[in-house]
Amino acid sequence: MGGRPDARALVRAVLDPGTFRSWDSPPRDPVAAGTPYGEELAAARERSGYDESVITGEGLLGGRRVAVMACEFSFLAGSIGVAAAERLVAAVERATAEGLPLLAAPASGGTRMQEGALAFTQMIKIAAAVRLHRAAGLPYVVYLRHPTTGGVFASWGSLGHVTAAEPGALIGFLGPRVYEALYGEPFPPGVQRAENLFAHGLVDAVVDASQAREIAIRALSVLCAPRDGLDPGPEPEEADAEGIPAWDAITRSRRPDRPGVRELLRYGAADVTPLHGTGSGESDPGLLLALARFGTAPAVVIGQDRRKQRDGVPLGPAGLRVARRGMRLASELGLPLVSVVDTAGAALSKEAEEGGLAGEIARCLADLVTLTAPTVCLLLGEGAGGAALALLPADRVLCAQHAWLSPLLPEGASAILYRATDFAPEIAERQGVRAADLRRDGIVDRIIPERPDAADEPAAFSRRVARALDHELAVLLAAAPAYRLEARLRRYRDLR
Repeated sequence: MGGRPDARALVRAVLDPGTFRSWDSPPRDPVAAGTPYGEELAAARERSGYDESVITGEGLLGGRRVAVMACEFSFLAGSIGVAAAERLVAAVERATAEGLPLLAAPASGGTRMQEGALAFTQMIKIAAAVRLHRAAGLPYVVYLRHPTTGGVFASWGSLGHVTAAEPGALIGFLGPRVYEALYGEPFPPGVQRAENLFAHGLVDAVVDASQAREIAIRALSVLCAPRDGLDPGPEPEEADAEGIPAWDAITRSRRPDRPGVRELLRYGAADVTPLHGTGSGESDPGLLLALARFGTAPAVVIGQDRRKQRDGVPLGPAGLRVARRGMRLASELGLPLVSVVDTAGAALSKEAEEGGLAGEIARCLADLVTLTAPTVCLLLGEGAGGAALALLPADRVLCAQHAWLSPLLPEGASAILYRATDFAPEIAERQGVRAADLRRDGIVDRIIPERPDAADEPAAFSRRVARALDHELAVLLAAAPAYRLEARLRRYRDLR
């Protein structure tokens, strides 16, 4: 684990050169000099070159003013006592008052044992200050370093909008030495490593300091993007889609080379920052979560990933919980939300039922239709069943020319009605699942052309979709939030 940067080196590596300015004043020690703990503090200062276990301040990141706070592990294992907590809280409160995004870089063994219960309870006020910073609509980005354990990980280390971790870093609640001392055996290897946390959806990326800088710049370019006065540009191109038979559209939507949400982001978006998992121990490869810009419009993107689902990982309840993380992020930061529907249906399994699939569909529906942020849904390809409906209710709904929406796969509906799948084309036609039918019924607002098929022009089609999204988001951002929400609720109340 050698060669890791200390707090000052990390700040220099992340911020623009020469821009860091300290906010710190000399700490007030909780004990007198000459006492055993006072001597320990003095020795730690002399040995580490730091006056406390944390430094705070401000600087520029890609030219943007940001606040920073970082732990220094060489000072009493980065532990947090009363003086360190006061320094952290003062920095968070100043960042909130001055409207600054906040970057945090913990590296700590947790609470300072020399200060006992009083130090332990400091985590409450740190967590409260961070929550109030987030409640002010300000981004909080965390970079977990080696090691981050105990109360630090269980408070301000786990509250980021976006969270990255240092490669190989030890990150966990209970330190392995404590576990072994208490239980007489080593903690299971690999569990508390950054890479394992990523695999379980607890962090968004595992990157070194230079990559953490780039992630933070990209993320803040979306999280801090202007929302007012965006130019919607000319009306996007539209398609009629009236002459397309339902079964033809369904067949085209199932082409394996049809572009999905990843191609949309690759060809049509900028400043894309993938996020990973729920942040609470689950992930689902069938649901993509990202920050991105379409033209000038920033957005949180929650998209069903057709390729991952077709690789044998149908969308499950964890995927919908990832989607709800995206909804919370959009709500808290006032960012528009783009939901992308492209699914042959949710997972049908014992695990999905026991994992609460139906409840997650219900909660997605309720959260999305009442979200205060602007919302645009894109029906990109297949749209089968409750998993598709879960991401549908939005201020505006766009539909690719060969996309569709159905209560069930047409083959499934045929099996229900006729005990055979042979009648799927006829049922699809009768159910009004195609783009033209959806627009006629008020479910879809705009149909995006495919020339003649999105699979034949993935880049051009993706850019066409992105222009439409940019237009819709700019128009929505110009509307009053209360009006948007009222109009959305009325829209779905009046569907008949």
